[in-house]
Amino acid sequence: MARKAETAASSGFDGALDNYFGLKANRTNVRTEVIAGFTTFLTMAYIIFVNPQILGAAGMDKGAVFVATCLASAVCTLVMGLYANYPIALAPGMGLNAFFAFTIVLTYKYTWQQALAAVFCSGVLFMLVSVFRVREYIIDAIPYNLKLAISAGIGLFLAIIGLQSAGIIVDHPTTLVTLGDLKNPSAILALLGFVLIAALNYRGILGGTIIGILAVAVIGIPFGLAQFHGIVSMPPSLAPTFLQLDFSRVAELSFITVVLTLFLVDLFDNAGTLIGVTHRAGLLDKQGRLPRMRQALISDSFAAMFGSLIGTSTTTSYIESAAGVNAGGRTGLTSVVVAVLFLIALFFSPLAGMIPAYATAAALLYVAAIMAKGLAEMSWDDVTDYAPAVVTAVSMPLTYSIATGIGLGFITYVVLKILAGKAQDASPTIMVLAVLFAIKFAVG
Repeated sequence: MARKAETAASSGFDGALDNYFGLKANRTNVRTEVIAGFTTFLTMAYIIFVNPQILGAAGMDKGAVFVATCLASAVCTLVMGLYANYPIALAPGMGLNAFFAFTIVLTYKYTWQQALAAVFCSGVLFMLVSVFRVREYIIDAIPYNLKLAISAGIGLFLAIIGLQSAGIIVDHPTTLVTLGDLKNPSAILALLGFVLIAALNYRGILGGTIIGILAVAVIGIPFGLAQFHGIVSMPPSLAPTFLQLDFSRVAELSFITVVLTLFLVDLFDNAGTLIGVTHRAGLLDKQGRLPRMRQALISDSFAAMFGSLIGTSTTTSYIESAAGVNAGGRTGLTSVVVAVLFLIALFFSPLAGMIPAYATAAALLYVAAIMAKGLAEMSWDDVTDYAPAVVTAVSMPLTYSIATGIGLGFITYVVLKILAGKAQDASPTIMVLAVLFAIKFAVG
C-alpha cells in the first residue's frame, strides 16, 4: 500500500509539472529536464567566479557581488522558466560587466552606484520596448554587419582585459601596449588555463570552463598566487550593494549614451540568444517566429532591473543555455533547475574568493575567442558595410570602451553611406543614433 501511495504521489507531481510546463507536448520528461538544467548550470557557472573579479575592479564589494550574481541569476532564470516557459538561463552578461566596470566607472568616472542606476534605466527602456512591441523595428534598423561587429568587438574588449589582468600585455609610453613578462607565473598560468579551457570545451567536457578556472587556481596555491580558505560557508552580506542606485547624473548626455549602449547591446545579445537557443530546441513555429517572445523579452528586461537593484551589472539571457538544449531541455523546468543550483552556489563563496585574476583572465580569453567569431560571419562584399563594422570592432579594445566603438561605427556608417551615394541604406534610427554619438563626442 505504501509503495502504491508513493507511486501515486510521484505520478501526481510529475503530472502537475507536465500540466504546467507541457513536458509531453514538448517531447521531454522530468529526468531529461533536470539533466539539462545541470548541464546549462555547469557551462555558465564560471560567471560566479568572474563577475566579482570584474565588478570588483569598479570598487564594488566582491562578496556582495558574488551574492548578487547568484541571486540575480537564480531569480531571473526562475522568472524565465515560470513565466516564459523556455529552457533559457540568465546571469550577469559578459562584456556588459566589463563595460560597467572599465568604461562607465573607470573611464567615464561614474561611481558604481551611478552605473547601477544606468543599468536600471536600460532595463526600464527594454521593458517599454518589449511591452509596446517595437523591438523588431529597432533590431531591423541596425545593419547586420554592425550587429555582428558589436558582438565581436566586445569579445576583443574582453580579450585585452584578460591579457592585461594576467600581465601578458602591459602599457608602454611609445607603443601604448607591449608584451609583459611571460616568465611571470601568473602569465604562464593564464595561458595554460586558456588552452585547457579551450581543449576541454572542444572535447565536449561538461563544465570545461569552470574546470579550467579551478585547475589553474589550484596550481597557483603552492606559489602563493591563490589562497585556499575552504569550500563551503554561509553567504556574505548583500548589504554593500543592495539598493545602492544613484540617479544624480540621470540628466547628463553621457548618462543617456551609457543607457542607450547598455540597451542596444542587451537587445541584440538577447535577440540572438533567444532565436539561437530556441531554434536549436525546435521551438520556433513554421514561420520561424518565437512563440511567447513577449514573455521572454519581459523576463529579460526584468532581469536587468532586478540585477541592478541588488548590485550587479546587466543580467541577460545566456547562449550557454544551448548546452542544456543539446542535453534535451525543452521547457522552463530546465530553467527552474538552473535557478535552484544558483541558489545552492550561494554557499560556495570561499571557493569563489580564492579565484585569482589570472584564472578569470583565462576564461575571459576563451569567451573572447567565441565572440570574435562574429567577424567571420560578416558580409565582406561591400566596403560601405564592412568598413564601419571593422571600425566598431577595433575601436572597442583600443579605446577601452564599448560605447565609443559603437558610436564610431554608427557615425562611420552614416557618413560613408552618404558620401558613397547610398544614403538610402542608412535607416532614420541609425542616423539619429549617429547624431547623438557625434554630439556626445563633441561635448566630451
